[in-house]
Amino acid sequence: MRESTLMEKVTRRIISSFFFFFFIFSSNTLFLAGESEAKLSHDGDNNNVTALFIFGDSFLDAGNNNYINTTTLDQANFPPYGQTFFGLPTGRFSDGRLISDFIAEYANLPLIPPFLEPGDSQKKLYGVNFASAGAGALVETFQGSVISLRTQLDHYKKVERLWRRKFGKEESKKRISRAVYLISIGSNDYSSPFLTNQSLSISMSQHVDIVIGNLTTFLHEIYMIGGRKFGFLNVPDLGCFPALRILEPKNESCLRDASRLAEMHNKALLNLLFKMQRQVKGFKFSLFDMNKSLRLRMHHPSKFGFKEGEEACCGTGKWRGVFSCGGKRIVKEYKVCENPSDYVFWDSLHLTQNTYKQFANLIWNGGHMSDTLVVGPYSINKLFQIP
Repeated sequence: MRESTLMEKVTRRIISSFFFFFFIFSSNTLFLAGESEAKLSHDGDNNNVTALFIFGDSFLDAGNNNYINTTTLDQANFPPYGQTFFGLPTGRFSDGRLISDFIAEYANLPLIPPFLEPGDSQKKLYGVNFASAGAGALVETFQGSVISLRTQLDHYKKVERLWRRKFGKEESKKRISRAVYLISIGSNDYSSPFLTNQSLSISMSQHVDIVIGNLTTFLHEIYMIGGRKFGFLNVPDLGCFPALRILEPKNESCLRDASRLAEMHNKALLNLLFKMQRQVKGFKFSLFDMNKSLRLRMHHPSKFGFKEGEEACCGTGKWRGVFSCGGKRIVKEYKVCENPSDYVFWDSLHLTQNTYKQFANLIWNGGHMSDTLVVGPYSINKLFQIP
């Protein structure tokens, strides 16, 4: 009984690093820098470029957590992360690229650098990635180990000041207004109580209200600075992620309360965005239903070119739900699938490059599934076209 309790605590501590990223190898930093610099030198004089600013959590983080003081459980600077595209770890919690990487490619932008990545500030003139794996709209979410949305906003303000010095007040204002703001936030705010084995001190609806309230404040501040065009990912069905699913006592179904919180958040988010569209002049948004899109691939993987929709490619335990990918964490045992593109989930908390690419295509082009709006009222492509 004592051994079982210890293992449960270890498992919860391991997976409490939900959506954290890792240190990148210095050689890979040089590779990415070189690629970005080449693209910048080609496009450097384009005054009509539409920049991309990225905020949120591990669905979008390209490596900011590589540069903060966090624990070894929150690092993944080891294979097999990054194996599919980069050939080595990059700071992305996947086998390859993320949604934001594909969006940048489709918009003819270089890879958008993490804010904390050292190097030439010239690389930050086409956009900046502020996202931090494990971050939430609540400062308390994994506090001390991640970069909260509030702090990400502070970082954005530093870049805005840099742009004013670089381009001048009027040109900077035009660029800020023309930019697209891509946001994924909330998953950690709702998963952290389960992953850390803590109960909510308030009701579920009150918890959602506070998260949405913080997000509202964030959006209004970006708007006051000049941001007008926003792209959002809603919160996926968290209770059905392998890492949370193994916490369900029956061990066969999804973790109901986690899924319920995601559902409540998504309804409130939709209401918020349409309210802002009505009340805030010039506010435009694209909302991707990641929740439904992921569930469709989990339940009907073959329809989307996958072979496995519920079990992760990398990890151990049932559904490979133990966060052990790479064998460098507390639990050393892990298995990795032969072909990640056959899987929806990369590890117990994150998705494969193939899944992210499919999502990016939907976000960019717009689309419908089963008569339910997947992207709306704009596609990201349309937002980039709006002057």
